[in-house]
Amino acid sequence: MRYPVMFVATFIGLALCVYNSTGYDPHNFVFFMFSPPAWIVDMFVDIHKVNVLLLYVLTVATWALLGFIADRLIERGRSRDRDRA
Repeated sequence: MRYPVMFVATFIGLALCVYNSTGYDPHNFVFFMFSPPAWIVDMFVDIHKVNVLLLYVLTVATWALLGFIADRLIERGRSRDRDRA
């Protein structure tokens, strides 16, 4: 089984973190829109007290997990189609 969605999703997570770390996202708008770990952390603690590297690692891992789940769902749909044929 190939994992093309997982690779693309991981790249999106990496690109999001790189974009945020370069300073082109000065108020972190893009990062907070597309980072599910940032949403959750912001509900419980002050976001300024959280280690940024940990948040980046969790963001990339979350995007990779979402891509893996999408790949598994695609594979399940394809195997059902093959079984019906």
